[in-house]
Amino acid sequence: MNQYDSLHLVMFSGKGGVGKTTISCSFARYWARRFPEEKILLLSTDPAHSLGDILLSEVKDYASPLTDLPNLSIQALDAQKLLLEFKAKYSQFLELLVERGSLADGEDLAPVWDLNWPGLNELMGLLEIQYLLSEKKVDRIVVDMAPSGHTLNLLRLKDFLDVILNSLELFQKKHQVITQTFTGGYTRDEVDDFLADLKLQLSESRRLLQDDTFTGCLVAAVSEPMCFAETERFLGNLKTLDVPYAGIVINRILTDLDIEPDRYAEQQKFINKFLTISQNKPVFIVPQQKIQPLGGVALDNLASQMQKIDSVELATPPLIQWPSKIPPSFSDFIAEGCQLIIVGGKGGVGKTTVSAAMGWALASRYPEKKIRMISIDPAHSLGDAFGQKLGHEPVLLTLNLSGQEIDASQILDQFRADYLWELADMISGEGTETETTVNIAYLPEAWRQIMSQALPGIDEMLSLITILDLLDSNEQDLIILDTAPTGHLLQFLQMPTALGDWLSWIFKLWMKYQNVLGRVDFMGRLRHLRQQVVQAQKKLKDPRHTQFVGVIQAEAAIIAEHIRLTETLKTMKIQQRYVVQNRYSQELATDSSLFPEQTIIRLPKLPRSVEPLARVQGAANLLF
Repeated sequence: MNQYDSLHLVMFSGKGGVGKTTISCSFARYWARRFPEEKILLLSTDPAHSLGDILLSEVKDYASPLTDLPNLSIQALDAQKLLLEFKAKYSQFLELLVERGSLADGEDLAPVWDLNWPGLNELMGLLEIQYLLSEKKVDRIVVDMAPSGHTLNLLRLKDFLDVILNSLELFQKKHQVITQTFTGGYTRDEVDDFLADLKLQLSESRRLLQDDTFTGCLVAAVSEPMCFAETERFLGNLKTLDVPYAGIVINRILTDLDIEPDRYAEQQKFINKFLTISQNKPVFIVPQQKIQPLGGVALDNLASQMQKIDSVELATPPLIQWPSKIPPSFSDFIAEGCQLIIVGGKGGVGKTTVSAAMGWALASRYPEKKIRMISIDPAHSLGDAFGQKLGHEPVLLTLNLSGQEIDASQILDQFRADYLWELADMISGEGTETETTVNIAYLPEAWRQIMSQALPGIDEMLSLITILDLLDSNEQDLIILDTAPTGHLLQFLQMPTALGDWLSWIFKLWMKYQNVLGRVDFMGRLRHLRQQVVQAQKKLKDPRHTQFVGVIQAEAAIIAEHIRLTETLKTMKIQQRYVVQNRYSQELATDSSLFPEQTIIRLPKLPRSVEPLARVQGAANLLF
C-alpha cells in the first residue's frame, strides 16, 4: 500500500457491507505507523458509522487520539453540531444576502436556517474536510464514507455549492446596483469580503479534491455479482465527477477451495472481472479472517495481509445444493392487510435479496394482487438481483409483479415544475408591483439557480410522496421498499417531519406577504402537499398499513448497528416484527434475546453458482 504514501486525502467507499470501515481503519493505522511524526485523522461521514465497533474505542464528534497510536485521531461527523458552528460563523452574512435577494425581511427568512434540511450530513462533511485541509489542521485524512450512492451525493456537492455561491453573488449584485442607482456610488462591505473568501475556499477544495497527486478514492468490494455491478457503475460516476480513482480493494477472499467450493468458484470469476474494469489501477485482495478483525492488533495484522494482484486462476463450480427451510417463516402480510413493507439494515447484509424474495413469494401466492418492488437506494441493485435492467419506469417481472428503481432526478424535475419554480419567483418578488423600475432588484434567476440544485436527501423525501401516491390511488395492493443503508434509511423515515417544517415556514411567509404575493392557487397546491405529508406520517406509524423488516448477518458490527436501529424505530413508533438473519448457519446463530420483541427469520446461505432469478426464487421458498 506504500504507493499511496504521497497522497494526503484517501477516501474509501463502495457498496454497503463490504468492509469499508474495517479497511479504512486498517489503512489509517498503517499511515499512522508509517508516519509517526505526522498528524493523521480518520474521519467518518457515514451517519450510521461503525468506527467504534471496529476500533473497540469510543468515537466522539471531535478528533480524539487513539491510546496506542496517539498521532492517529478518530472522529465521526456530527452534522447538527457542525451546522450550528457554520451558522454561528456565517449566518449573519447569509441572512443579509438572502434578504437582499428577496422581498422579505431578514427576520422572516431566519427560520429557514433552523430547519432540519435533508443532506446535511453530506454538506457538513464536505465543508469540514475542506476546512481541515485548507487550514492544515492535520497532515493526512482517511475518510470512511457512506455507501457508494450517498458518496456520489457528497462529491456532487462541489457543483451544488458553486451554484449556491453564484446565486449569492447575484443577490449581492442586486444590492450593488440598487445602491449605485440611488446613491451614485458603491463601497465594498463585509459581505463582499465573505463572498470572496468563500469563493477562494471552494476553489481550493475543488483543486485538492480533483488533484490525483493529493487525493485518491479507493473502492472497497467483495467478489460477488451484485457488488461487481455496483462497483462498475460507481467507477463510471467517479470518472464523470473528475474524482481521482486510486484502486480496488477486494475484501473477504477465500484462500482455500475446499472451505466453500461454490463461493470460491464465484469469487475467482469475479476477481477476474474486477481486474478487467480496474482501468490500470491496482487491485488488492484481503483474505477472509477467521474472526472479524476488531481492535488495533487485528487491524494491523489485516493491513499486512493486503496483497496486490495482476491475474487470477479460475475454478470449476461444484454441484448445486439448496439448503433446507428453517422455521419460523414469515406470516402472510397480504392477508393481514399490510400495504407497505420497508426492508432495511446495514449495507451489504442482503436487503435487496430479501426484498426481491418477498415480492416473488407474495406475487406467486396472490396472482390477483398487484405487487411492486421499489428501490430507493441511490446505488440501486434491485435489477441486479433479478439479472435484468430496471429503471425509473416500472417493469413487469411477472403478470402481477413489477420492479422499479426510482430516479431521483426525474422526480425532482417534476417537483420543480409543480412547486419550486413558482416558489423561486414568489420569494424573489417576481410579478409583484414593487421596485419594477430596477429590473435586477428581485432576482428570480438566482432563486431558480438555487431551486435547480438537487439538495442531497430530497430524493428520499420525494420518493416517499411518490410511493404513497401509488398506494392512495390503488394502483398497487402492496409495495415492498428496498432502502438505502441504515443512516440514510432513517433520514428517509424522518422526511415527513422535515418537509412538514419546511412547508410550515412557507405558509407563515406567505401569510405575512399575501397582499403583495397573491398566488392563492399555488398555496392551495402546497396545502395539498402538506396533507400528503401528514398522511405519510400517520401511515408509517400504523402497523396495519406499514411493516418494517430488518436484515442482519452474524457479525458484531452489523448486530450492534441493528440494535441501535431497532431502538430508533421504536422511538419513531414504526413497527418491526421481524429480523431476517441472512446467510444463517448453526455456528453463526444470532442470540434471540438481542431482539426480544422481534421474530428472527433464518435465511441459510444460498448457492452461488446459479442465475440471479433462481436465487430469488430459492430465497422466496425458504422465507415463507
